Amino acid sequence: MVVQRQYLTYICTNLELIYIRKMIKVSDIAKKKVIELMSEDGFNPENDYVRVGVKSGGCSGLSYDLKFDKEQLEADKVFEDNGVKIIVDKKSFLYLIGTTLEYKGGLNGAGFVFNNPNAQRTCGCGESFSL
Repeated sequence: MVVQRQYLTYICTNLELIYIRKMIKVSDIAKKKVIELMSEDGFNPENDYVRVGVKSGGCSGLSYDLKFDKEQLEADKVFEDNGVKIIVDKKSFLYLIGTTLEYKGGLNGAGFVFNNPNAQRTCGCGESFSL
């Protein structure tokens, strides 16, 4: 019984490490824009976070939420990629595994784009998705 618990703890710990490594990637262009916008808004890119989440809404059922935050909550998962510190709430965690945060600019507008391999359907604007 004790060996089984230790084995399950080992598996859970290693799965969490796999999720952390594959959680959210940040492209070089998105990193530059995050640093620029955080600085403009009074956040310190070296100490503060980009909070990424998923909420109900949008034309496909779920939409992405991105904002800057100075505090990490107890239930948050913390990740870092390309020098950007990211926090994700517990509810959004599984929806975002493997997502790449990018920044695109163009004639149709500029903004952050989530390339989410878990999304089975997305809307035309790219701001909402469904699983």
